Parts: sequence; structure tokens; C-alpha cells
Amino acid sequence: MRRYLIVDDNRDFAENLAEIIGDAGHATAIADDGRQALQLAAAERFDAVITDMKMPEVGGADLVRELREVDPQIASIVITAYTTDDDLGRARQYGLLGILPKPAPIPRLLSLLAVARRDALVAVVEDDVALADNVSELLQTHGFATVVASSLQDAQRIGAPPFAAVVDMRMPGGPDGTALARLRERFPGVPVVVVTGHPEVTQPPGTQGFLFKPFNPDALLEAISRLHADRIERGTRA
Repeated sequence: MRRYLIVDDNRDFAENLAEIIGDAGHATAIADDGRQALQLAAAERFDAVITDMKMPEVGGADLVRELREVDPQIASIVITAYTTDDDLGRARQYGLLGILPKPAPIPRLLSLLAVARRDALVAVVEDDVALADNVSELLQTHGFATVVASSLQDAQRIGAPPFAAVVDMRMPGGPDGTALARLRERFPGVPVVVVTGHPEVTQPPGTQGFLFKPFNPDALLEAISRLHADRIERGTRA
């Protein structure tokens, strides 16, 4: 049985959501605000958190950020009516498994919860916004939370250490490999799958995958899944 944390100051909404998730065979805990949610997350292990954005004291963006300190492995799903809000942009910097509108699309929520993985944040560094969104959606559909950086500046603002990264070798603002180098400086040892649309580019040493655009999405998913499985195996042996 999986266990999820629901955070919303609308108690009726939270209890209704908890009942639906319970009917699907999973356990839930409810927090009325971000502060209570942080206390619960410090005391219990949850597979994912489902949070509203607009709440008193600690809002959704601050909750996602502070949860990364309390439980760095937890997956976060945001349900909000404010899909273009600045706070949502801040939450994205710390990685999300999904962003859903209110009223919540229950089948989509349940499918995300069913595949949610702990310790599975992937940084997607890609200036082609449409491609970055497609890669992010692909990974999220298979349980990987994502943080997307569409520029070198965005890459510097990634707020949480990813377990792996997908990095375009050629990003505006610097020579080939600049984004890769900066990511490695910030997060030493992070496994990287490199993508490129330029046939003259060769695979950088020490990277764990190399794909030419347009690449097979299954090949990328297989590479990230393998890296995650290897991480879990190392953790089990430790």
C-alpha cells in the first residue's frame, strides 16, 4: 500500500480527494496548510505529496522547496487554479511530478500517483521549449519528477539536486557543452544523458547516454530508467 500526503486549506476538497484515493487502495494523510505538511513529512514517509498553491502561512511553492529539505526524495504534484502564477514558476524550480488544474482530473491524478517514484528528479536542460515539454511529460508519465531549464540562466536556478539529467549539448549563450559543464559544477557526479541535433558533436566523456535528435523517446526513457534502477540497487547495497 502506498501513502500520500494531501495539503489543502479547503478541508472538504482534501477529504473528498482522500476518499477517492482510499477507494483506489492507498492510504492518505491530510494537512490543512504547509506548516502542518512539513511536520507530517518529517515524521512519516510518503510516496508523493499533492498540494494546493494558495494557502496561508506556507504556500505551495514554499512547501515544495522546504519539502526538498525535509524529504529530498518525495515527489510533488501541484493542483491549482493559477496555472500561470509566479509562485508556480518557483515551485517548478524544485521539480514537480505534475501540475493539474482545479477541479482535479481524477484519472490523471491517480495515474501519476500510481507511477510516482521517490528519489527520481530529472533535470531537462533544453532550449527547444516544445521538446523540453515533451520530454518532461514523457518522464512524468513514468513517475519521474522533472525540472526544466530552457536557458543557461534557468539551469543555474535549478533548486534541487537531480538524480539524473538530460542535457542538450548546444545551448544559446555559450559554446557546446557549457550547460553540461555548469550542471556538473553545481551537482558533481550527476549522471547525464546528452542529446544533440548536430552530427559533428561527439559524446562527452563520463556521460551515461548519447542521443541524436530526433531521438526515439523509448531510448531516452530506457536510459533514465536504467540510471534510476542502478541508483536504487546501489542504495540497497549500501
